[in-house]
Amino acid sequence: MANPVLVEVTRGAVVESAHRGAVIVFDADGKPVLEIGDTARPVFPRSAVKAIQALPLVESGAADAYGFGDRELALACASHSGESAHVELATAMLAKAGLDRTALECGAHWPSNHDATIALARAGGFPNALHNNCSGKHSGFLCTCIHSGIAHRGYVKAGHPLQEMVREAMQSVTGAAHDVDHCGTDGCSIPTYAVPLKNFALGFARMATGRGFSPERARAAKRLLSACMAEPFLVAGTGRADVALMQAAPGRIFVKTGAEAVYCAALPELGLGIALKCDDGASRASEVMIAAVLAKLLRSDEAVAAKLTELAHAPVESRVGAKVGSLRPTAALN
Repeated sequence: MANPVLVEVTRGAVVESAHRGAVIVFDADGKPVLEIGDTARPVFPRSAVKAIQALPLVESGAADAYGFGDRELALACASHSGESAHVELATAMLAKAGLDRTALECGAHWPSNHDATIALARAGGFPNALHNNCSGKHSGFLCTCIHSGIAHRGYVKAGHPLQEMVREAMQSVTGAAHDVDHCGTDGCSIPTYAVPLKNFALGFARMATGRGFSPERARAAKRLLSACMAEPFLVAGTGRADVALMQAAPGRIFVKTGAEAVYCAALPELGLGIALKCDDGASRASEVMIAAVLAKLLRSDEAVAAKLTELAHAPVESRVGAKVGSLRPTAALN
């Protein structure tokens, strides 16, 4: 089954490129509200599921033991841009557990934020693991280990007690088996599991409503999503799509992107979970897809829908900043 074209890229009046993909929206009872394309095909969610992976941080008691509030919990769910606020907060989280950056096993890369990279290079610095977009998640992992009395060395490896806690959470929330036959390694070195796209939508409907969860897990899920919606900058960074989408309706929209053009989202007020993937891995298209889906689901609020529709029609610009085309959702998403 070939997925339909969901996003077109124009130059002038001509469609220059097209992106195929799949989208699924579920309510917490497992009823599909919107389904486009092959949503049964297994995909790696990558960073789009960090809020689920952060459940052990809250459920273990580590977040409370270290006095973590919305800022720290948002960073634990983040794919941040490596800006100073992100790096400083990750450093502070580790310090609460008596650790420093040398405990991180996520690897290092230059900040994805251009200004942060220039500032670091101008100061004669080099990137370290704190600049990794996943350092907040890994700081949360390490805090969970220390609080729980788990040896933290090798915490990124499959079979480590911390990763088993994460795998249990992923399986329980999504309702899909996370087994060795569908296991890969994410960019930050932790295991990632390919399961049907529809299971991620169901999982985020459950995260949004607590349906089917124990009271403890329901509280933890609500706390994590609320933290991300309260602190969208810490989830992503300056100029990032996740920030713009959550700021379009503060406290009402949760979104999280993942590598290779995956998105997961939740609308708590409607009890809906959303998951999508652009087949060719282009984030420019997945950003249009999620904005269009959110606009469709929130169309009863004309002001919010208008903001989201604008985000779903991103301009294509020349090197001098002139608009020469646009990205746009196809009729399948409208």
